[in-house]
Amino acid sequence: MSTPPNTPPNTPHWAEPALARVLDRVAVTRTEVGDRFPLYADQETGLWTTTRRGSWTGGFWAGLLWLRARHTGDVRDREAAGATTMRLADWAGADTATRGLILWYGTALADDPGAVALQERAACACLDAYDHELGLVPWGSAFGGPRRVAHVDGAPGMVPLLASVNAKAAESHLRAHLGLGSPGWSRGRAWLLLAVADGLRCLDVPDLRGAAGELTPSRRVPPATEERPDGPLDTSAAAITAVALLKLGQREPAVAVLEELVRVHLAANGSLRHGCYDLGSGTATRHELVWGSFFLAFGLAVLTGLVDAHSA
Repeated sequence: MSTPPNTPPNTPHWAEPALARVLDRVAVTRTEVGDRFPLYADQETGLWTTTRRGSWTGGFWAGLLWLRARHTGDVRDREAAGATTMRLADWAGADTATRGLILWYGTALADDPGAVALQERAACACLDAYDHELGLVPWGSAFGGPRRVAHVDGAPGMVPLLASVNAKAAESHLRAHLGLGSPGWSRGRAWLLLAVADGLRCLDVPDLRGAAGELTPSRRVPPATEERPDGPLDTSAAAITAVALLKLGQREPAVAVLEELVRVHLAANGSLRHGCYDLGSGTATRHELVWGSFFLAFGLAVLTGLVDAHSA
């Protein structure tokens, strides 16, 4: 395969072919799921479990479609991405901190006025939900359970979304979530590292560089939980970490993570294997996960010059 003319000269030789495989898989998935949102797929059969409204992962599917649209330049891909983003609009008014995941990643790579307006509306809605007593946007009631609590996956996406309308609220939200820690959960560490990377970019918080160092894992592809070091891996945690490292300017370790994901865990059909959704409940413990595919594709897109590390 020849190197595209705009590819940076220091791009690893495997990055562009791997990105093409992942985005070809996106086209296949789009045909298979229709107007539903993919959540996770059996890595043996390739069949997706889907949701009607996207759940907390809908923004990553929209983000994958936008990456494909940028990669192909095809107007049909762009229309599909735009339509999917607008189907996330109802989440702007939902009581959930995962609006950061849904509406930041669902809009950040978009280039149409509707997506820009949706992101602005979502940011204002999240600011309205900010709890001054807690110093954060609470987890919320949209997925059940108590609403005035916090979980680490309420930090990524929410930090840049809030920062676009109120930097102080975004900083408080980030610091409050860092105080939670991530006891043994590899993806939790990755989410926090990503939030810190975004905070260092869009907020004046240089003291958080130490937190980034503490959150960086020692293994390129970690187990889903440190309590079971020989248990299932979570490639989605590795992909999130790689993107965070690229945002932090740590290209060499980021490339090492992405290279291992491509070499060991990326199937010939473009699916990222060995993701773990929820080890505790036994849900999709060795599967292709839509957010894992998004962060792998985004990391590869950064390496190939398709997008900037801070564009999403």
